[in-house]
This record gives sequence, structure tokens and C-alpha cells, in this order.
Amino acid sequence: MLRQLTLKDHFDEYRLFSSRTIVLLVFSGLLLLVLFSRLVYLQVIAHEHFTTLSEDNRVKLRAIVPTRGLIYDRNGIILADNLPSYRLEITAEQVDDMPSTLQALEEIVHIRETDRSRFEKLLKRKPRFEAVPLRFHLSDKEVARFSVNRHRMPGVDIQAGLARHYPLGSLGVHALGYVGRIDEQALKTLDSSNYSGTTHVGKTGVEKSYESVLHGTVGLEHVETTAQGRVLRVLKRVPPVPGNNLYLTLDSRLQAASEKAFGDYAGSAIALDPKTGDILAMVSLPAYDPNPFVNGIEYTDYTALRENDKEPLFNRALRGQYPPGSIVKPFIGLAGLEQGITGHKSSTYCPGFYTLPGSTRKYRDWKRTGHGTVKLDDAITQSCDVYFYDLALSMGIDRIHDYLQHFGFGKRTGIDIQGELPGLLPSPGWKRARHGEPWFPGETVITGIGQGFFLTTPLQLAVATATLANQGQRVKPNIIHTAGQAGSSVLQTVSRQKDKVIAINDPAHWDRIIASMVHVVHGVRGTARHIGSDSPYRIAGKTGTAQVFGLKEEEEYDAEAIAEKLRDHALFIAFAPVDDPQIVVAIIVEHGGSGGAIAAPIARSILDSYLLDKAS
Repeated sequence: MLRQLTLKDHFDEYRLFSSRTIVLLVFSGLLLLVLFSRLVYLQVIAHEHFTTLSEDNRVKLRAIVPTRGLIYDRNGIILADNLPSYRLEITAEQVDDMPSTLQALEEIVHIRETDRSRFEKLLKRKPRFEAVPLRFHLSDKEVARFSVNRHRMPGVDIQAGLARHYPLGSLGVHALGYVGRIDEQALKTLDSSNYSGTTHVGKTGVEKSYESVLHGTVGLEHVETTAQGRVLRVLKRVPPVPGNNLYLTLDSRLQAASEKAFGDYAGSAIALDPKTGDILAMVSLPAYDPNPFVNGIEYTDYTALRENDKEPLFNRALRGQYPPGSIVKPFIGLAGLEQGITGHKSSTYCPGFYTLPGSTRKYRDWKRTGHGTVKLDDAITQSCDVYFYDLALSMGIDRIHDYLQHFGFGKRTGIDIQGELPGLLPSPGWKRARHGEPWFPGETVITGIGQGFFLTTPLQLAVATATLANQGQRVKPNIIHTAGQAGSSVLQTVSRQKDKVIAINDPAHWDRIIASMVHVVHGVRGTARHIGSDSPYRIAGKTGTAQVFGLKEEEEYDAEAIAEKLRDHALFIAFAPVDDPQIVVAIIVEHGGSGGAIAAPIARSILDSYLLDKAS
């Protein structure tokens, strides 16, 4: 059988090969064109954009935290300092066994559960090559103990830095305040660029109110890094600007003496210079040590402070609102003189109670047997309630409200730190808006002795008393004296702002009211006479006792029979020396009882510390 042979068509094969070659060349040419076009785009058209991106991959900006400004008292005694502090850090990529490393560290340094919890959260958020802090504020002993064992713990290191410290502890803490770690709420209000790298911010008091002055301006470093972000070298450095130092008007020596004078009582005291409005002492007791708050106070310690019945965290000086009691009598008396409702020779009979026309309800005087016939001077000196019941009713609540407003009652004083409350100066309009009820004559009667809805703050009382001492010149209270750059001898004095002068029809009215306040302390029947008997300088003052709860008409007040938290508050205001006032004090002792027996001696101690110790 013969096999049929097929001859190849060489021409056809050549044509097929040529066509395929042409298609391949065209396709290759298109690919080269696309590649060339991309190169043109990257190297020419988008050159500037990609050059910038490349540079950013190579050069990073790193924040340099500025040094926080220091805080001093008026005499240069430091109140808030920055001390060297050591923190324990761990770089995760250098640690082979993190649990074992942490366990070994706990045998060397004390690590709280809160420290470990914060560390673990940061560890998840930060790159493994970045150091994460585990413990702040290590003691010298802990640093030494770690240094001996350092060779056994690769990836663990100690870094030095600065931490806020309050060398006087709790002294003046409610005025000074403290710093704490920045939280999410603070981040919403802070300038993120200027606070890059900053871990602490002012939380209360001066530290918070003057945060922008104390913080300074962040610095920058241009650093060359690897692709993984590790720093190779510093290319450029813009140094930070330290925060300004602040000098307060507070006198730490007087502050300490004022706090000591309270003993175990809770309460508040304000001492200020009536000529300038400078706050010399701002007491709120009980107090607390701000140092544990800097790097995070233990939960149990904070809970103990927060649940303490005497509320050590509460700033009584600015936010405590108390009935002023008989403290208002000199102001009511001045209003009566100015408005012609009473005269300095006019008299009222005090049988020990007062009744409204057409009513049988008795408004009791503090002296059950009464004071007999009294004039204005007697009424202030002996603190006769009946006289001021009658005067208040004759004036009416509207005139009382409008006149007391001139002294700042019911309004914030405008002190240069945050958190002040305005108190409450009641009026018929306020009661109708707040309670939906009309004003009753009985409410006018008790307003005349500083009870009822009437509320004031210790600072407000001090500023009102300064206005009396200045015979009408109001001052705005200040707590910042001067500010200046660290290392500079040039200090900028904060401007003192005087408020308006209270216009008066007869200047002799000032003299009469002040003379009556002098009789409170130096008169034979004055309610604070026991603090004035041996005083080498003349004091003008007024005692006050403010009820915490109301008594029934025939009910007797017995301090020994009621719980301490229901006892009356004791109050006292004063200025001295009378002929040239240099200091004003306002005292509130919570549940202290008698203003003359409890609050007045505290005031005398403060006055002596300022006037006598300073002169010696």
C-alpha cells in the first residue's frame, strides 16, 4: 500500500510568521509607548508632587515639648515646679517575651494595675519600634535597682524628663490648681499642633486658667528616618519657647497661717488688699495634695476624696454659696440711710421678736429677751435682728435688691481665674421666673438679715467689704501679679482694674457705718469685742450667723442637740487698720455656730499674721 505525501507550503508559512511578528512588534511598541508615557508623567508632569512625597518618606517632623512655666507666690517662693523625673519605657521589637519581661520588672519596681492597663493600650496603638512608657516618676531607689538588672532586660530603658511638682503640697491648692494627663475631652479644645508631644495640661485653678501662658510654644526637629521610621540623624532643629513664669498675688506665709487658724473646721477665707484687689490668701478647707493627680491618682484614693463628706475637692472660696446672715446689716443700714428710710438717730424697740402688721407670726431675734430701744449704731454693734426686720420691710425688696447690687451681690466679681459662681440676690422677678410664685412680705423681712433665698460666696463678701473700706471704690480681685519669660529679669505686671465708684448722697454715711463696725470689735457690747480688747490696731468688722435649716416659730435652736451638718455657719468680715485699710478678710466656717466666737478669732489670727508679722 502506498502512503500519500503532503508537500509544505513554504510561502503560506512565511506569510503567517510575518503577520504574527508584525502583531507582536505592534503590541510591544504599544507597551513601550505606555511605559514611556508613564515615565514622562512621573519624571516631568508630576515631578514636584512625587519629589515631595519622597522627601516626606525620608524626612519627618518631630515635636519638642516646651518646658512649662513655673509659678511663684508674691515673695518669690515657688508653688509649682518642674522636677527631673524618670520614666520606664519598653520598645516592643527588642523584647522577645513581653509577659516574662513585665513579670521580671514587677519584682524590681512597683507597677500598678492602671500602669499596666495604660501600657497595654498604648502598645497596640504605637509602632513596635517606638518606646512605650510603663511607669512614670520612678524613685531614685527604683532607678538604682533597675540599673543593676538592666543587662537582663533588652528593650527596657529609663528616660529622664520633667514632671510637675507642688512643693508645698495642699497649701493653696484650690487657687493654684494642678496639671493632669491630657484626656479626650481636653483634646477637643486644645491646639493640636502646639500640643503635639505634650502629655499634661492644667486641670483646675491658675494651672487651667493660664494654660496658654504657662505651656509655651512647641519646637520642631527635622529628622532623617529609615523606611521603617527609625531616626538616623537630626537635619534641622527649631527650639521650643518655654512657658512664662507666673508670680501670684498670694502670700504663701499668710496662706499657711490662714489655713492653720481654721484648725479642724471646714470653711473658707479670703484675704485681699483693698487698694489693688490683690488676693493675699484664698483658703478652702479641707484641702488635698495635688501631686498624686499629676500622673494619675489611684482610683481608691480618688474615690475616698470624692466621697468624703467634707468635700475636699470643692472650691468653697469661688463656688461655695452661703446665706450671708448678719454680715449684710452694715450694707442694709447704709441703704436705709442713703434712701432716707432711717436716720442714725432713729430708734426701734426690740422686744426679742418682730411681727408683720396684721399677722401673729413672730420673727425671732437672736437675743430672746430683746435689745430694748436701739439706734442704727446699736443695731449693727449688737447685731439686733428686729431693727433690720423693720428696716427691710420699710425699704421693700426692690430697693434692697437694687442697692445691694452696687456692692456686687448676686454677680461674679470677675476674678482672673475660672470657676466662680455668682451667688444669689433675690427679687420678686427672680422668684416669679424661678418658682412661679409671688414675693411675700415675710421674705423681705428675712432678707434684711441675710437669710431666705440670699446667697453669697466668700470672695463676693470680701470684695463687698473692700468697697466699704474704700468708701465706695470698688476693685476687681486679681490673683496674678506679674508674668515673665524664664531666665529673664523683665517681668510684666498685670494691669489692675478698678471698678466704678458707688455714688453716695452724704459721705458721712460711710463714716457712720464704719464707726459701727469698729464698735462691733472694740465696743463694750460688740459681738466680736473679745478679739479687739488687746489689738494694737483698730479693726472694723461684722459678725454673722447663717441658719442651715429653718426653725418652727416657737422652736429653740440647740447646737448640741442637732447633727453637726445642720448647725449654723459662722461668718465674719473685717478690714484693718481702720484709718488706712491694708487688708480685708471674709471668713465662713461651716457649721461653726457663732460668728463672734468662732469666725472672728480666725480673722484676728489672719490680720495679726499680715499686719504684725510683716512689720516685725
